[in-house]
Amino acid sequence: MKKSFLLLLLLLMYACGTKKNISINYLDEYIIPDSLQFQNQTIGGLSGIDFVNDDYFFVIDDSNNPRIVTATIGIKSDTIETVNFKKTILLNDSTSTFFKENELDLESIFVDKKTNEIHLVSEGSIRKKKQPTIFKIDANGRFLDQFQLPKTLSNIETFKHNGVFESSSKNIDNQGFWVGVEAPLSVDGDEPTFEKKSSPIRITYFDKKSKIATKQFAYQLENISKPFKGNQNLNGVTALLEIQKNHFLIVERAFQNNYGSYGNTIRIFEAFIEKNTTNILSISSLKNTSFTPLKKRLLFDFDTVKEFLTEGIIDNIEGITFGPKLKNGNQSLILVADNNFQLYGKQLNQLILLEIKTNK
Repeated sequence: MKKSFLLLLLLLMYACGTKKNISINYLDEYIIPDSLQFQNQTIGGLSGIDFVNDDYFFVIDDSNNPRIVTATIGIKSDTIETVNFKKTILLNDSTSTFFKENELDLESIFVDKKTNEIHLVSEGSIRKKKQPTIFKIDANGRFLDQFQLPKTLSNIETFKHNGVFESSSKNIDNQGFWVGVEAPLSVDGDEPTFEKKSSPIRITYFDKKSKIATKQFAYQLENISKPFKGNQNLNGVTALLEIQKNHFLIVERAFQNNYGSYGNTIRIFEAFIEKNTTNILSISSLKNTSFTPLKKRLLFDFDTVKEFLTEGIIDNIEGITFGPKLKNGNQSLILVADNNFQLYGKQLNQLILLEIKTNK
């Protein structure tokens, strides 16, 4: 009995250790040419990415013409060799009032591998009093359905403009998905500054079958790390990916103006939902509430690989997805940057290839 108990304890300790014992390696960068034209549309504003059935789906953040492009990405010897765009999907369903009634500021995308349904996350427009939305379309861009927001995400007055739904991820068993807000709600905490504060954002799980939120957790943002130079010093979650059950990669992007093309600080954190993590779905305000957020640790900081990047720039990373398995058997990741169509100065249509390495 004692030996059996000891063996079980060792197995549990090993399982817990292997779940967290990963690292990320940088492999390559690929720059899509600025203002590249494809099917009479400009390639830019790439705000989300998903890899399904050998195709990559990019969502383009263009509120005047929201759309999706698909592509194949050729990877050889840990290098991105080619990016070939295949198809443009326009959101122009004249039979539905949804597209007319909502402001479509699209920020994230994921595709159901079995049904080919495309799920999209939109920030709406807080200034115009247009609610953020989560909805799905078919492979031809026709509206199918939208998901009901929980009470904690239904008060438009609590959102920061351009700081709402920014990230999403399928969950591992494909029974639902996760959506994260970029910045703290006004009722939850302060925006990150140079000083350490409580700056939680909400990550919500939606059940596909019921189309409602069933759980929600808090994730604490890091403070701003570089000295202030201008009047914009922001940090938020721009992408997330569930890599195991309740185990995530989360991209935090800090942006500071007056640094020119070097205003972004991009870090990838590993985060976990544990037994003591508080389900905050029914908690209307976190400011005066005791809660336990996701456990997190820094996994990768792009400042460590700037010498390998174009002009030392890590740009506005807003999407992350699994790529193909690499030749060594490790899982690849592909990240994409939103160049904002060059509206704010020089930015890059940047793809980043990374590797998840399991450390023994």
